[in-house]
Amino acid sequence: MKTHTGPTVPSTPYAAATRPPEAVIAAADQESAGAATARTAPHGRLGLALILVAAFMVVLDFSIVNVALPSIQRELGISGATVQWVVTAYAIAFGGLLILGGRAGDLYGRRRLFLTGLAVFTAASLAGGLARDPVLLIASRVVQGGGAAMVAPAALSLITTGFPEGPRRTRALGLYGATASIGFVAGQVFGGVLVEFLSWRSVFLVNVPVGLATMLLAPHILRESKSPRAGRHLDAAGALLVTLAVGALVFAVSQAGLTGIGSTAVLVPLGVSVLAAAAFAANEHRHADALVQPALLHKHELRSASALMLLLGLWNGGEMLVLSEYLQQVLHMSPLGAGLTIAPQGIVGLVTGLLGARLARRLGIQRVLIVTAVTATIGFAVLTQLPAGGGSHLPLAAVTLIGFGTAGLAFGSMVTATAGIADRDQGVVGGVINTSRQLGAAMGAALLPAVAVAVDRTRHTSMAAGDRAAMLAGLAAAGLATLVAIKADHRIRTAAAGGRRTR
Repeated sequence: MKTHTGPTVPSTPYAAATRPPEAVIAAADQESAGAATARTAPHGRLGLALILVAAFMVVLDFSIVNVALPSIQRELGISGATVQWVVTAYAIAFGGLLILGGRAGDLYGRRRLFLTGLAVFTAASLAGGLARDPVLLIASRVVQGGGAAMVAPAALSLITTGFPEGPRRTRALGLYGATASIGFVAGQVFGGVLVEFLSWRSVFLVNVPVGLATMLLAPHILRESKSPRAGRHLDAAGALLVTLAVGALVFAVSQAGLTGIGSTAVLVPLGVSVLAAAAFAANEHRHADALVQPALLHKHELRSASALMLLLGLWNGGEMLVLSEYLQQVLHMSPLGAGLTIAPQGIVGLVTGLLGARLARRLGIQRVLIVTAVTATIGFAVLTQLPAGGGSHLPLAAVTLIGFGTAGLAFGSMVTATAGIADRDQGVVGGVINTSRQLGAAMGAALLPAVAVAVDRTRHTSMAAGDRAAMLAGLAAAGLATLVAIKADHRIRTAAAGGRRTR
């Protein structure tokens, strides 16, 4: 039995908030391995694979539909503004309901919510694939986004509660981060293949057999996971306010590229979002069982991780759209060719996730965050030099750097955010992290293409000028993420040095 020579660590859910994630992992291994193992029997490889498949499907659907938009517009005979709602409706429902979905999983059962979300998502995918009317298609996307908002935080919290803190959870989170990163890229490639050889309907219908198979297997493979509900209930007012705040913000961002930042369609929902967010903050501080506990909001690691995921989502969501357009319009590639050029970003991201635990063990999580953020910054610096013609070697080199940076930063952020968090709050933390990324993706999907259009490549001597400017915005986001990671590392080192001096 090991004895402690240092001061006793308080056993509150947030006692680990002042310690770096590596220290939390080490403490979990040394101090409470037996208790953690008894409380969280791991799901096993098959269970983890099932969770990752569902998470991949949800993220894939965010980008796979983009490739199909021109075909949808032609077949249904709708305007460009209307067809954009196929993307916007999903983004609003997904982003707006994530925190609510995370807390519901904590209270009512994470596996139960996972299965319910899969059922909703699969049914909505079927309805979207069979839709003959744009209203039905958009409505199915709203429902599909709601199902995704149940699946995503439940999947993450099933991992964090199913694997005790330590190397196994770190490896599982590495795979989860890689799955999310590769999903964005795979959507471009897979969507191009399906639309080119089948039809736009296949990008929805492909979810149906995967969803059904996962629903049939999950009850036999995944164990239920939920926190005690004694004296606890869902904060309805908080749920309504945070859904309104996030949903209105996503809507405002999505409209900015279409109607302009100063338009009523942007300013009104932005004002609604600010008011709802203020009301939500006030509600959380006075509610006995708040949707998001104030102590969580004060946790430095969660705030840093959320900021990193927001910035990561921003460059990831925008880069894919701009680079795909550049490859097709400037380098005159086919949609499939453009997707295959971007594909190495996802492959490198997958490898990074597989090696994530090894990187964390050698460098420490904080250094992983810094290294991967710097690598993404270098990748975007390369993309600011996009050629106006010729081959695609420059984009190919850059996307591999960005793939490593994106997957590594996603993995490191999730390890940082979930370390030291009590099981009772893992679902809502999953909701917060996923919300940050989805908000970032919505912002990036609106901002980076808008920058490219504002520069207006058709009036420049170089047709790539607008795309270079968009990548400069991505460079700014990656550079800011680097600063956030460095600041978080400095704060943790300062706190650790102060702790050593007081012993």
